[in-house]
Amino acid sequence: MKSNIIKYIFIIFAIGIIVFAIYKMNFQDNGQNTANVESTTQNSSQNKESVLNIGISDFDNINPLVTKNKDIISLSTILYEPLLEITEDYGIGLKLAEECSKSDATTYLVKLKNNLKWDNGSNVTGEDVKFTVEKLQEGESVYSDNVENIKSVEIIDGNTIRFNLKKEEPFFEYNLIFPIVSSSQFKDEDFYKSRIAPYATGMYKVSAATGESMELVQNENWANPNNVERNIDKITIYFYDTMGDAYNSLKIGNIDLVCTSITNVEDYIGTIGFATKDYKGRELDFISLNCEDRILENKEVRQAINYAIDKNKINSSVFSNNYYVSSFPLDYGSYLYDKESKSSYNEEKAKEVLEDAGWEYRYGYWRKTENYTTQYLNLNLVVENSNKTRVKVAELIEEQLEEIGINVSLYKVSNSSYKNYLKNKNYDMIITGVNNGYSPDLSYFLSKGNIANYENEEITSILNEVKNISDKDLLKEKYNRIIEIYEDEVPYICLYRNKSKVVYSIRVTGNINPNNYTSYYNFEDWYRQ
Repeated sequence: MKSNIIKYIFIIFAIGIIVFAIYKMNFQDNGQNTANVESTTQNSSQNKESVLNIGISDFDNINPLVTKNKDIISLSTILYEPLLEITEDYGIGLKLAEECSKSDATTYLVKLKNNLKWDNGSNVTGEDVKFTVEKLQEGESVYSDNVENIKSVEIIDGNTIRFNLKKEEPFFEYNLIFPIVSSSQFKDEDFYKSRIAPYATGMYKVSAATGESMELVQNENWANPNNVERNIDKITIYFYDTMGDAYNSLKIGNIDLVCTSITNVEDYIGTIGFATKDYKGRELDFISLNCEDRILENKEVRQAINYAIDKNKINSSVFSNNYYVSSFPLDYGSYLYDKESKSSYNEEKAKEVLEDAGWEYRYGYWRKTENYTTQYLNLNLVVENSNKTRVKVAELIEEQLEEIGINVSLYKVSNSSYKNYLKNKNYDMIITGVNNGYSPDLSYFLSKGNIANYENEEITSILNEVKNISDKDLLKEKYNRIIEIYEDEVPYICLYRNKSKVVYSIRVTGNINPNNYTSYYNFEDWYRQ
């Protein structure tokens, strides 16, 4: 009996050794296999090329000074660098320039960074800057207005340039955002007819081009001031006849990204597999209120009109909520206006303001008697009859104002008459619009001779101060005071501005934060999985 027990123990012990050996072998193999898989994955990741495919329509020229294509102008910020750039919050940042200073009212000095190279290895110099300005002054470019006020460009040394202006210009440095091109590359070219790709100074350069596409690769001569790693190795730009063709290509996965002003793009491509980033456009429509009119010279009336207009209803009724409600000329994303733009609509507040100012509502009309003279709140609103969208807006505003008892005569006038109304300022109210520049200059709206006939001594004084201020905090303090006065005195009623967007595949990751200047901020952090 005892021998049998010993035999069973031996058998169990032997089985245990065998099981342990098998387990040990499998564990080691699995560990090695896991390590091999991880090593293979890492090597695969390291060797895999990240390629981003972008679609654009109506391609004309890759030269950023010649093209009229908004998408190429936006894309050029990662190819062709300017002296100064527009930041994400519409401030000014240094690019090719190491320093930009205002010597006096009409003189600016710009010093280039050291050791700047074109993608062919040659040096960037002051001659290239001067050449670029001269070419912009010779032909028609989207940047021609930027150099219109430049009287001359002097090269102090190889890297220092003096800009002499014809007259003082507030925030002139915002004009120096045009890309610089190589003088030696184009010296024998018909600049505005040439089809060659300019040498690049940005993080990418053109490596190849056909009639259907263009390839960009990393520029090894990029100055790369922060020694950043670029995740995207190559960019392929596909050219399409129409944006509809680009949308179809995005939908089936042939491209990864498009930029568009079509706000209902989801109707074309759906929503699955895509993301969008909206941003405020530069097209601003507003009402100018004639502050010299015998009724509108009273700010309380202007305040009441502002309260009576329902901007949200205008946006929903006319634009299907595809525009942005606007409150101030700088509410396109400028760091100088950080409030939320919203409708100030409040019928009861509108009536209260009028009553507090001595207006009396009787028999369906507002009236006010002063010095034995009775005024009635009757105003005209001018709109251009060929602009059907603005006519719809004007009709809604007429309806909204009459709901609180302000009688409005709507003048739908011809183009020539409309221009005369604007020129001579012989209106009570007029719906008009502007394309905002990047500069925070408010002279068009608030300086002497503006279209609202509006004058305020304190604002005039501040406008004279801010043109010589470069400190962002101090500038913001001054603008906060301008905004405070503007909101109280209401010389204009901003209505709405357009919306644009970037549409991209969810395979594209990174900090995608577009604005009107470019859709490619933080591009070095983007990655296409």
